[in-house]
Amino acid sequence: MIPAVMPTYARADVAFERGEGAYLFDTDGRRYLDFAAGIAVMSLGHCHPHVVRALKDQGSKLWHTSNLFRIPEQEKLARRLVEATFADTVFFSNSGVEAWEGATKLVRKYHYATGNPKRWRIITASGAFHGRTLAAIAAAKSEKLTKGFGPIVDGFDQVAWGNLNELRAAITDETAAIHVEPIQGEGGVRAASLDYLRELRRVCDEFGLLLFLDEIQTGYGRTGKLFAHEWAGVTPDVMCVAKGIGSGFPMGAFLATEKAAIGMTAGAHGTTYGGNPLAMAVGNAVLDVMLEPGFLPRVRKTAGALWDRLSALVSRHGAVVEEVRGAGLLLGLKCVHPNTEIIDDLRAEGMIVAPAGENVIRLLPSLIIGEAEIEEAITILDRVFTRRTAGEQQAKAV
Repeated sequence: MIPAVMPTYARADVAFERGEGAYLFDTDGRRYLDFAAGIAVMSLGHCHPHVVRALKDQGSKLWHTSNLFRIPEQEKLARRLVEATFADTVFFSNSGVEAWEGATKLVRKYHYATGNPKRWRIITASGAFHGRTLAAIAAAKSEKLTKGFGPIVDGFDQVAWGNLNELRAAITDETAAIHVEPIQGEGGVRAASLDYLRELRRVCDEFGLLLFLDEIQTGYGRTGKLFAHEWAGVTPDVMCVAKGIGSGFPMGAFLATEKAAIGMTAGAHGTTYGGNPLAMAVGNAVLDVMLEPGFLPRVRKTAGALWDRLSALVSRHGAVVEEVRGAGLLLGLKCVHPNTEIIDDLRAEGMIVAPAGENVIRLLPSLIIGEAEIEEAITILDRVFTRRTAGEQQAKAV
């Protein structure tokens, strides 16, 4: 008999009832160090007081009016994002994949509005993940995502991740944009080289294409800058964001230059809930904290310390983990054993992490962690890896 909650997830048998900073507490009262952060969502940790206060204040005044009317908090957040990024304009959505869909529509509408309607195809990269709508799974082209959901939506041409020669060869008269994640999260925590991102910008300029970045997971301070592409010194034409934007409140956005958004006029796109007063109060509160002087430098310092400690672990436990991957606080450990086993072991020891492709475990802590949380994480990881190593040695002795 099918359960009341549709069984589309293989859920772990644990339920949490409250969170505080970098910690979760289950229904039995046990505390867990949260290094998954709701899959990179809880950017400011659980129940950040400034965010909670903003939510409560707005919740007692006004939740929703629809986008048929002006929403002052939406206008405020849009202005702040424009001031802090490459963008000239912002559209707010309810989720990451909705932001991705809107940005994909913008790409097509740009070429239509500029007299090139035949340009509608988007080049994507192998190993990508952009969400689970029909178009998003078509862009990723993973059999795991697309099986049973055919016919697959047309309009996406995939090339090998990081292969510029293959990318150039894939450009045709119908190509509208090049689309990548600066770091592939679901795809195995694979970070694009900064030169690769710079070359993508050059290729787009050469062929009159839009550079479309997916920063749903890499944005909002996750790499130590507000957005990951800043490390390469490049500017996209359009970018979708979500996850950390609301630190747990469901929202997303796509940002664009004025040039790229030329076709996004009244009626071109819409949303009922997106950008409502409640979401915008939270979004502004999150940005308040992220734009505080010293916040992002602290993230960079913390990330560097965590990378060093993880690298030392890999050196000691090569029979269990092969390498550290990623950047900032979007890090991965490539496992020798099945990553699901390591994830289960860590949870049993009181630490939550997330899976990724290529047999990787993702470490996605909240951006507010410090030395104490790093020390606790390394202690738990070391304990689990030591036990695994001892088990390997014992098995060989037998």
